[in-house]
Amino acid sequence: MKALVLITLALGILVVSLTVEAQQPGKVSRIGVLYPGSPAAAERWQAILLQSLHDLGYVEGQTITFTYRYAEEKPERLPHLAAELVQLPVDVIVAGPPEAVQAAKQVTSTIPIVMVTGGPDPVSAGFVTSLARPGGNVTSVSLVFGDELAGKWVALLKEALPQVSRVAVLWDPTRPMITATMQEVERVAQGVGLRLQRVAARQADEFDAAFAAMVHEGSEALIVLRSATFSRARHQLVALVATHRLPAIYEDRRYVEAGGLMSYGSNPDVVFYRAGYYVDRILKGAKPADLPVEQPVKCELVINLTTAQALGLTISPSILFQADEVIR
Repeated sequence: MKALVLITLALGILVVSLTVEAQQPGKVSRIGVLYPGSPAAAERWQAILLQSLHDLGYVEGQTITFTYRYAEEKPERLPHLAAELVQLPVDVIVAGPPEAVQAAKQVTSTIPIVMVTGGPDPVSAGFVTSLARPGGNVTSVSLVFGDELAGKWVALLKEALPQVSRVAVLWDPTRPMITATMQEVERVAQGVGLRLQRVAARQADEFDAAFAAMVHEGSEALIVLRSATFSRARHQLVALVATHRLPAIYEDRRYVEAGGLMSYGSNPDVVFYRAGYYVDRILKGAKPADLPVEQPVKCELVINLTTAQALGLTISPSILFQADEVIR
């Protein structure tokens, strides 16, 4: 009888123990988000990141939480904001564009960093040792780089506007590795007989002066190189392009969605969504050093026919045939 009582008590304790354990909430992982702009500017990519994690089974507030830090267009604040995330601490830092990645990397070598950025080359920028073996605490997906796309931008402009002889290139000289992209654009343009005008802008408040310079030099079309500053102010930039009636090509489809003429480049939404995969792998124990940096293999051509009509342009069937998407 005593043995039976002891067994019954033991089973009861085991059942209670298992019930209590089952009722214990699982670990809620904290993701820090570091961004140089405003919450509104980051809204799109953060929504895509959240959707990616939701598709992987995460529920915000139950299995994952986000802590946001925004520099509000004051990049000098990024190191301090990154340090705040480290001190909390967070389990993973999702950072983008490049200046945010750099700030996060400067303040921690242990907390994993998932970069959400369209450039520069993460190896040249010092974010990773190599794409195949990042070797540190940074990894994720990186877009195809500008100098690899330069030839296509020039070729598309030349095909769409065969009469054009002078093209302006709007660039942000503060962006890492942008000089290599500019040099490649110039090399390809020279080969097809186009004269280029370099026009620099570091902040949105320099756009008016930049377009005044384009008008003064008689540029007939425009190539806009990738820049986080430009992207955050893309509606303002596209409006100025329309005001000055300059056919323009961009590296990012979001400009075309905002009313730009055409874009050619890899889709940034792919990076935003794929970043969720890296967050998931890291939370499940993978080390960033062992997660290869991916590069999308496909670039897409997007054309806005409404903008073409407003500019009085007829886009040739050969270009429309190449388009992955036509906005009407």
